[in-house]
Amino acid sequence: MSPGPDLLALARAYGVATDYHDWRGRRVEVSSSTLIAVLKAFGVPAGTAAACRKALRNRRVRRPLPSCVVLRAGAGGNGTGRGDEVTVHGPAEAAPRLWIELENGGRRYDVSPVRSRESEAEGLAEYDYAIPAGLPLGWHRLCGHWDGKAHTAPLAVAPNRLETASVEGRGRAWGFSLQLHAVRSLRSWGIGDLADLEQLALLAGNDLGAGFLVVNPLHASSGVEPIDPSPYLPASRRYPDPAHLRIEATHEYAYAPPAMRRDIDALGEDLRKAGPAGDLIDRDAVWEAKISALRLLYALPAAERGPGRDADFRAFLRREGEPLRTHATWLTIVARHGRDESTWPKGLSDPRSPQTRAWQGAEAAEIAFHCWLQWLLEEQFSAAKSACERARMPYGIIHDLAIGAQADGADVWADSEVYAHGVTVGAPPDEFNQSGQNWASRPWRPDKLAETGYSSYRRILAGTLRHAHGLRIDHVMGLFRLWWIPEGKSADQGTYVSYDHDAMLGVLTLEAHRSGALLIGEDLGTVEPWVRTTLASRGILGTSVLWFERDNEGRPLHAARWRTDALATVTTHDLPPTAAVLAGESLDATDWLEQLRREGLLRRGAGESETVDALHRYLAWTPARLVGVYLPDAVGDRRPHNLPGTDAEAYPNWRYPLADGTGAPVLLEDFARNPRVRSLARALRILG
Repeated sequence: MSPGPDLLALARAYGVATDYHDWRGRRVEVSSSTLIAVLKAFGVPAGTAAACRKALRNRRVRRPLPSCVVLRAGAGGNGTGRGDEVTVHGPAEAAPRLWIELENGGRRYDVSPVRSRESEAEGLAEYDYAIPAGLPLGWHRLCGHWDGKAHTAPLAVAPNRLETASVEGRGRAWGFSLQLHAVRSLRSWGIGDLADLEQLALLAGNDLGAGFLVVNPLHASSGVEPIDPSPYLPASRRYPDPAHLRIEATHEYAYAPPAMRRDIDALGEDLRKAGPAGDLIDRDAVWEAKISALRLLYALPAAERGPGRDADFRAFLRREGEPLRTHATWLTIVARHGRDESTWPKGLSDPRSPQTRAWQGAEAAEIAFHCWLQWLLEEQFSAAKSACERARMPYGIIHDLAIGAQADGADVWADSEVYAHGVTVGAPPDEFNQSGQNWASRPWRPDKLAETGYSSYRRILAGTLRHAHGLRIDHVMGLFRLWWIPEGKSADQGTYVSYDHDAMLGVLTLEAHRSGALLIGEDLGTVEPWVRTTLASRGILGTSVLWFERDNEGRPLHAARWRTDALATVTTHDLPPTAAVLAGESLDATDWLEQLRREGLLRRGAGESETVDALHRYLAWTPARLVGVYLPDAVGDRRPHNLPGTDAEAYPNWRYPLADGTGAPVLLEDFARNPRVRSLARALRILG
C-alpha cells in the first residue's frame, strides 16, 4: 500500500526519504511499512494517520535555542552574504539577551537580534540573531536567560576549509595502503601488530621513499570468540584493539623475570612460525595467546613495573575518564556473560544503572586491566607515529574510520540513546550486489547527535586522530545519508535517512584541524557531483580508483583530467588485486592496457610485474596529490582479501596473510628487498 499524505509529511520532516532512484536510474517508492519502521527507530509512532498528524505537530514545537550550532569560520552564512545567524524562540514582548562564552574563557561576545516574526506557538516570537564575525575555532557555548531559566547550546566554529592537506611544503607523495593483520614478521604472533607497523614505516620511508601508509581500521573487537574478522565491523570505533599489541615491545616484558618471559615466549611460539600463506589468520588463537601473556605481565608487582609507570598509568586514567571505564566495563561484562544482552544479569544493559555501578565496584580489577591494555596501545601507537616522522614521511600514518560499529557492541551500549534501534545500516541494490547489502551496524539518530552536541561522534574522531597524521573516512556518503534497513526486512526494503552534513563535516574538520591531520573521503560508487564538490570545498581529499575513472563515453579517463585533491589508486581492498585482474579473473582491463600503450607506458608482451608498474606510473602522471599502492599489488598477491557480500562460509574475508603470486608468504623482513616492491618504488620515484 502506498503511503498516505500524513505519513509522507512526517517522514520528510525527519529526513526520511519517501522515494529514491536506484542504480538504473528508476524511481522507487518506499513502502508504508518501511517508513513506519524507520520512524519508530526515531521513537515516533506513525501507524495511523492520526498518529502521524500528532507526531508532526510535536515535531514543529520549537526549542528555545537550537540543539547545536555548527558554523564555518568566514563562510559568509550559507552564501547569503549576511553572515551566520541562529533562530531563537522567546517571549513575544521582548527579544532575549544572548551571548557566547568561548571554550577557553576570555572575551564574552554579545549576540544581537536582527529581525523577528510571530511564532506558531502562542505567546512566543522567532528572533534571528547575528553571530559575531571573527570567533575563534573551537567548541563554545551560546547562552541566554529568559522566563527565569538559563538556556545554553553548544556552538562549534569549524575551519572554512581544512588546510592540513595543503601541498605546500610537502608536495605530492606515494605510499602503501594495507591491512595490518596481513603484514606478518618473524616476531609477530600470527597477525601484523603495531611493532610491525612501526618497522614498515621505517622501511617504506627510508629505503623505498614512500610518503605515507594508509592502514585499515584498528578498532576494538569484543574479545569474545568467535571474533569477527572484519575490521569494518568493530565492537567500538572509539578505542583500538589490543590484539595489535606487540607483547615483547612492552616495558613490562623487558623487566619481567626470566621465567615469566620464557612462559610468555612459549605462548607465542607456534603463532610466530609463519606457515604457508594459505593458512588463514586465526584471530581467536591469537587473542587467546596474547591476553594470557598480558595477564601475566599485568600481575607484576608495582615495584617491578616501576613507580613512574604506575604514575603515568594513573594520569592516563584521569585523562580518559568515564568513557574509558565504560568501555572496559562492557568488555568485562561480555567476557563473563557473552554478547547476548538478554542473558545478562538484570540492569547491566544500562551503563548508568545502579546494578552496573555495583558491577564496576565488584569487577574493578578486571576493568582496570582492560584500561591498562589501552594505555599500552597508546604507547605503541605513538611509537608507530613517531617512526613515520623519523622516516621523514610527509603524510605519515593515515588511519581508517569504519562506517559503523556492531549493533550489539560497546559503542551502542555506551551511548544507546544516540543510536537508532530496530534498524541496521547497509546499501541498496546496485550493479554488483543486486539484493543490496546489510552491514549489521547500528546508525546514529541525526536528532540525538545534535541534542548531545555530537559528543559521541567527537569522541570517536578524537580517539582515532590522536594516533594518526590523517584519517580516511570509509563510505564518506554516510555523513550525508545512510541506508536504514528495518530489522526483519531484506536490504532492498530500506530507505535513505539524511544527516546534517554541514554539521557532520564541520565537526570532522574541526577535530582534524586540532590534530593537524589531513582527511580523505572514500567517495566511490553512487556519489552525486555536488557531494564531491562539497568535500573539496572543505579541504577533504577524495578517492580515485583507476578501473572506475572513465569519461562520459566510458573510456579510460586521460591522466590530465583526474582530480588533484584525491588519493589515486589502481584498486582497493574490496576489489581483486591487480594481478588477478590482469590474469582475466575479474574486471576487464583491456581498454586500460591499450590506454597505457597509447601513452607509451607499456610495451606489448610486457609481463605482469611490468604492467603493474606501468599502471602505477600512469597514476603518477595524474595530478592526484597522493598515489596509493595496495600492498598485495606490490608483491603480486592474487587473492582478494575481501569479497563484499560473502560470509565466512562462502569466502575467508580478512583472513589471508600477505603472499606473493605463488602463494609463498611475504614477511616484513623480506618486504623491502622484494624485487617487485623495489621496481614499483622506482616507478613512482618521479613523485619524490
